[in-house]
Amino acid sequence: MTVAPGLPQLLVVGLGNLPFPQTRHSIGHLIIDALAARLHIHMSNDRAMGGVTGRSRVTLGDTTVSLTLLKPKPLMNITGPSVAAALRSSVKAPNAMVIIHDSLSHKPKALSPRFGGSANGHNGVRSLISALGGDTQFHRFRIGIGRGPGDAAEYVLAKLPQEEKLYWNGDGIGLDLICNELERIARKQLESQGLP
Repeated sequence: MTVAPGLPQLLVVGLGNLPFPQTRHSIGHLIIDALAARLHIHMSNDRAMGGVTGRSRVTLGDTTVSLTLLKPKPLMNITGPSVAAALRSSVKAPNAMVIIHDSLSHKPKALSPRFGGSANGHNGVRSLISALGGDTQFHRFRIGIGRGPGDAAEYVLAKLPQEEKLYWNGDGIGLDLICNELERIARKQLESQGLP
């Protein structure tokens, strides 16, 4: 896909484990599927991108964006090299990448955007930072899943409650919040280029 000069470009990566769909830990994949459905982006396997991906020119609010969505194939804790390769073959700059992942530190249905910073104990983010040679200058959408009693591993691999699925899916309020944040990042790209 050829991108028009001045058109914001975003690579949006949903972290998860393909063998464990619809779990709290795979909420990033669920949100990528919801974005693809809402924005009418066809998703397919792409070896070069290392996962299930789709690209299109879309409108987020009032902003037209060249958007690439990616669900990496490797398991969460070793996903870094795959995502780094996808970054190099798409938008190039880490600050044009958004990583969507689960967060035990945030209440369910919370969206906590962040730019840069440490992995905060998230192994998928840690793997990515390592694959980028320590570069943390990318956007993260931390999606709250809360913290249940007992073993954290069992909790994150449990099925996502229906109420939370609906919140982040289709016409859910959570997906509206995600789209608004993506537009904000795209607008910042335009402003950094001196464009309105």
